[in-house]
Amino acid sequence: MFTDYTKIIIKSGDGGNGAATFRREKYVAAGGPDGGDGGKGGDIYFQVDKDKNTLIDFRYNKKYKAGNGENGSGSHCNGKYGADLYIKVPIGTVVKDAETGKVIADLSKPNQTELVLQGGRGGRGNSHFATSTRQAPRFSEDGDKGEEKEVILELKLLADVGLLGYPNVGKSTFLSKVTDARPKIANYHFTTLEPNLGVVKAKSGNSFVIADIPGIIEGASEGVGLGLQFLRHIERTRLLLHFIDVSGEEGRNPVDDFYTINQELKKYSEKLSQRKQILVATKIDVMQDETRIKELEELAQKENLELYKISAVTGEGVQNLIDHVSKVLETLPKEELIEIEEKMVYTLKDKEQEWTARREGNTFIVEGRAVDRLMGRINIEDNESMYYFHKCLKNMGIDDKLKELGVCDGDTVIIAGWELEWEE
Repeated sequence: MFTDYTKIIIKSGDGGNGAATFRREKYVAAGGPDGGDGGKGGDIYFQVDKDKNTLIDFRYNKKYKAGNGENGSGSHCNGKYGADLYIKVPIGTVVKDAETGKVIADLSKPNQTELVLQGGRGGRGNSHFATSTRQAPRFSEDGDKGEEKEVILELKLLADVGLLGYPNVGKSTFLSKVTDARPKIANYHFTTLEPNLGVVKAKSGNSFVIADIPGIIEGASEGVGLGLQFLRHIERTRLLLHFIDVSGEEGRNPVDDFYTINQELKKYSEKLSQRKQILVATKIDVMQDETRIKELEELAQKENLELYKISAVTGEGVQNLIDHVSKVLETLPKEELIEIEEKMVYTLKDKEQEWTARREGNTFIVEGRAVDRLMGRINIEDNESMYYFHKCLKNMGIDDKLKELGVCDGDTVIIAGWELEWEE
């Protein structure tokens, strides 16, 4: 089964907690704090695997998690880092944020590896919080939780030439003639349900890859007839061969077919609609009415397009087309066909200072990653730890914000789920 679209959930590893321990040795009366740091959580990477050509593995396994960092321990022993996770995907895979639709990574090069999601930082041990006035801190820092995201994986085939056109216009027959590919061929619509790739070698010795894309029909840009799945595979091609049936067997008008397909391209992607095209009149061996080919010649002249007439069954005109395509490809640059606005790596750093404060009656609620992280290093049973807590609230600006909201002595303040009583 060829699978070219799926959604998965990825989660980076949690950071390990720092230790709150003290040196205890014979003849050492006050050894001081010696808590080690927690290990960093594992990162999530996507990596190209040359042996994969489909996303089918992701249909059955939907969640991927990196390893958690280990907790720190005494004697300044730091916790072990969590294992990074490398998710193997076929070349041509595009990773998108499921919520925003933004492209995170385009894995279009052999052996390419992209960092997508960073693991949580390990918490610091109590030795980091010792000062000249606080020599025995009985608190440490919890590690950051890893980040969880839903991402979309799209496989966009890497080909130089895309075969474009309605179903049953001879694309598969053409591919089977010029390459070693063996697509399913029959005289009914949607014989091709999966994209097929083939390598063509021209007389000049140059070779290029052709993608036979399942037929596109009206409404494809809105998903009619699996259109969106089909259209994504021609996004990477440098040249489009637009196949148009002039046999009259289907009873359609060649000129109407041309404009209908190009309208779908434009709706899907303005950039794709401007890609270079060569018109290919097919099935000329069974052409019933020469007016169809004449209409197509007038269209080619009007749209300033080249027109080649072929019969994939008899081979008439096929070699000339292949040799011309080879020459045209030499003039077309291999540009970056997937646009990445800005390289994204999900990181926790952007959220470290996030917090919000609001008032509900005489209750004040403070939430956010910054206060979650702060409460993770507080021991509310320890006076020194609470003194450190109040100092942090002031430095973070939370004190001033609560006063601005009208907090008074005795009011209830809920911070990261902890219910405390405000004191001036």
